[in-house]
Amino acid sequence: MFFFSASNPSIENGGMLGESKIKILNLIPEQIKPTTLYFPTNVSLGEVMREMSTCKLDFPVIAKPDIGERGWLVKKISSEKELSEYVNKVPVGFLIQEFLKDPLEMGVFYYRYPNEDQGKVTSIVIKEMLTIEGDGKSTLNELILGNDRAKLQWETLRLKYSNELDCVLGPGVKKELVSIGNHCLGTKFLNGNDLINDQLHKTFDVISKTIKGFYFGRFDIRVASTKDLQEGKIKIMELNGAGAEPAHIYHPGFSLFEGIKVLLHHWKVLYEISVENHRRGVSYLSFKQGRVEYAKVQALNKLK
Repeated sequence: MFFFSASNPSIENGGMLGESKIKILNLIPEQIKPTTLYFPTNVSLGEVMREMSTCKLDFPVIAKPDIGERGWLVKKISSEKELSEYVNKVPVGFLIQEFLKDPLEMGVFYYRYPNEDQGKVTSIVIKEMLTIEGDGKSTLNELILGNDRAKLQWETLRLKYSNELDCVLGPGVKKELVSIGNHCLGTKFLNGNDLINDQLHKTFDVISKTIKGFYFGRFDIRVASTKDLQEGKIKIMELNGAGAEPAHIYHPGFSLFEGIKVLLHHWKVLYEISVENHRRGVSYLSFKQGRVEYAKVQALNKLK
């Protein structure tokens, strides 16, 4: 039942159940990932600030739970006060990560069979952050409620921008409301599969082979340009394993049936990679162990 646990031997449960973000990041070469610090629960603000100072990490930074998904408690932190509030609030171990300013945020899905030397990129999603544009007349309040995506985040945004809701944005002035590239936080996912070519396959073959025991998943990255993407000049913010999705299917208007077809193909590949790794000696998670891991995830969900 838990065949997927053999898909990525170096990642806990293959990357489907309760995997640690910092343990995965530790597999990735330093030059292609942002500076990232891990802190356990009950750490003091002073200790976090000292570690940030030692690593020359300045505000803003990104804070995120070490084990979590769907944008839970992922936040851009811009001051010591905000950091203090976060440290006191987060109920699990967490990461403080360098805030990357490269303009493009993408998800690149890649897989490679363990018995083959070459893999392929099968999905690129380009993330368009939740942004509104002023008209010189409407208040921030009105602009948020007039935006199909922003109004779904109203309860969060009205608190975040409580002191700005009556302000009027000038004509053409854009304001990024959410800096976290997560679909459920309002980010628009756009199909970037036109960027896939032979060069990109080769580039991610090279990158994937530097990550021992990785065969299937999605790289969440920041990059300066599509040219840099092709050349592998990227920063990997997260690497998601067996539980990852080819997120280009969430492009507005993408066919439901085509999306299902894409998912079924990737699940078939996940199965085949897992079977091949098992044939090579990687054990499957037993049903008993799987129930224990699933219970841990359920316990984490109760904290949300």
